Amino acid sequence: MGAPLREIWHARCPVPTPLSVAVQLGWVERALGDAGIELKSCPESGDPTRPQHYHETWMPNSFRHGGSVPAIHARAAGLDTRVIGLSWTDEYQAIIALPQSGLANIQHLRGRRIGIPLHDTSIDHSRAAALRAFSAMLATEGLTLRDVECIDLPDDHVPAVTRDGTVVATGNGRRGRSQYTSEVRALARGEVDAVYVKDANGAQVTHLLGAIIVANIGSHPDPWVRVNNCTPRPLTVSKFLLDNHPEVVRSLLAEVVAAGEWARNNQAQTLAMVARETGWAESWVRYAYGDQVHRHLQVALQPGWIEGLSRFKDFMVQHGLLPAGFAIGDWIDPVPLHDVRVDQQRRRALPVLLGARTPSSLQRLH
Repeated sequence: MGAPLREIWHARCPVPTPLSVAVQLGWVERALGDAGIELKSCPESGDPTRPQHYHETWMPNSFRHGGSVPAIHARAAGLDTRVIGLSWTDEYQAIIALPQSGLANIQHLRGRRIGIPLHDTSIDHSRAAALRAFSAMLATEGLTLRDVECIDLPDDHVPAVTRDGTVVATGNGRRGRSQYTSEVRALARGEVDAVYVKDANGAQVTHLLGAIIVANIGSHPDPWVRVNNCTPRPLTVSKFLLDNHPEVVRSLLAEVVAAGEWARNNQAQTLAMVARETGWAESWVRYAYGDQVHRHLQVALQPGWIEGLSRFKDFMVQHGLLPAGFAIGDWIDPVPLHDVRVDQQRRRALPVLLGARTPSSLQRLH
């Protein structure tokens, strides 16, 4: 087994995930602490213009739960990880335009200019998401990206804010540049007719612009249309950790699974946690993710979810967004989740068989 494991690094995007709930509840840190392992955090920025110091590229003892683009890109580049679970939390996704554009539906996009972000970063999840969203919605009307004019939107320079000679906000990050600065400026200048936005940030941009929603992707009835960087979200773990410390991986996964089930029965607390994780007020969280977000934080490896991940990976390959292709089936390892489910069933059945009350250590699963 090699040297004892002393620390584990984890990363998560500022989005709703059962991992974020498990971490905020303290369950992951407690489970690892019982084994003498320290949990260390390598948080990911939600700003696509900032370099993605992807922790998994240099830490063999690590795991991550978040958007699929960085995970897929890293796997295609040769990083040896495995997907041990997926979550699917639909969110606000929309194609928007200014009222004067005259755009009312997807058919009106034919021959029009759509803005596609082009950030100065090696893993441009915003570009992949925008291309996928436009492509999927155009296809619903028998159109393709060839029927529109794609306009690249490089990063606009945003000056730093100073106060009494001290920089208080740079041109990047939450306190400075918005995720959609380039898109908003391009719309305002009349350089493009429509752009793609998502999550609470995108919902607020739509509201502030008084924009019209050309297509509401987040509520589209076809799940394949909703597939994107945000749906589904993979929970990945390093192959090193899986091979050398499988019991630790199972312990971690058990806490994440339990957190998803806890969330289902604790709406108010979960909403507050999602608000803290995303950095948005609860009202915007409800608007972007729905009042029932607490019911959509479960971990699973449903065939449809895996197929969605595979379709998105294939889309990235088709559009030259990956250094190489790979088989999704080779990336998925269902054994840890299967073991966790079997153990849960055994533990739930034990009090019944013994005629006893559920132990306090198991109550969080109910």
